Amino acid sequence: MRQIAFFVITSTVAFLALGDVIAAALLQTGRFRPTDATYVWGILAGSAVGLLASTLGRLYASSYYALRDTRTPLRYALVRVTLTAALGYVAALHLPFLLALPLRWDAAGLTASAGVAGWVEMFLLRRTLDARIGRTGLPSRYVIQLWSAAATGAAVAWAVKLALPPMHPLFAALLILGPYGVTFFASTWLLKIPEATTALRRLW
Repeated sequence: MRQIAFFVITSTVAFLALGDVIAAALLQTGRFRPTDATYVWGILAGSAVGLLASTLGRLYASSYYALRDTRTPLRYALVRVTLTAALGYVAALHLPFLLALPLRWDAAGLTASAGVAGWVEMFLLRRTLDARIGRTGLPSRYVIQLWSAAATGAAVAWAVKLALPPMHPLFAALLILGPYGVTFFASTWLLKIPEATTALRRLW
């Protein structure tokens, strides 16, 4: 769980804060314009809402399979699917009007609604598993440290982004996302997070 959180939280913050940079680097050629990159950013940000919950949820589900219990994860998966459909209906057909947004932004609402449902499923899986094998989950201090390190990296990346002159999206991504990653790893290493040390050793 710690290993998952280490990499997923940094990805989540990147999607939330720098999704336009990522989308532009990967897709902005030909008819794909900066406004399209911003649109993809909104969809990425919506998906980031439940990224950590979804990955942890898959780990919890695997734990039930190891206990030869396939019904519990299936039951909670049905809850997630039902909730995703209900929230997606509201997000796609009503939320853009309530927020005075163009209708095409319903796609971002759909990904965000799926993320919320993912959190519900993960909490249900964790609660039931805790009752069977004892307390699970991540230490609050560890999670706060990861979010803080990722937020610091995002702040540095945004400072670089604002200072850069116009250039090709791929080069801009290298100059913006590079400092983001370096700052995150440096921060977690200074905080003496073991996963940072392990990851850096693999890189070297």
